[in-house]
Amino acid sequence: MSIKEIENEIIEEFEIFGEDWEGKYEHLIDLGKSLPLIKEESKTEDKLIQGCQSRVWLNSEKKDDKIFFSADSDAIITKGMVALMIRVLSGQPAKEIIDSKLEFINKIGLKEHLSPTRANGLVSMINRMKMDAIKLI
Repeated sequence: MSIKEIENEIIEEFEIFGEDWEGKYEHLIDLGKSLPLIKEESKTEDKLIQGCQSRVWLNSEKKDDKIFFSADSDAIITKGMVALMIRVLSGQPAKEIIDSKLEFINKIGLKEHLSPTRANGLVSMINRMKMDAIKLI
């Protein structure tokens, strides 16, 4: 699936909740719970995303011209946010990751419903994923 197709799928998922942000947060938490665990030895300082209030570890690797991400966080909402980003960007070609606009974030209203520190953390996640894609080209 393309990034755009995955974004549209997520937009449809979140539309089910309408304006019910409690339901949207619960869905985000469920996404975080479904994120595959990463090995403890992968939780190193160099894998931490700078700019996140909570601790978020991101692993990136290239396989067959595609970039794959895995991550973990010590905060459940943040873990849900990184799970969303992985769902959209993991398994995509580096150029598509770098060029992605990630319009779904605004379309589902996520950024406007996050605290300023979480919104900054989301931007830091996106920037780190794009920078890792640049490094792995």
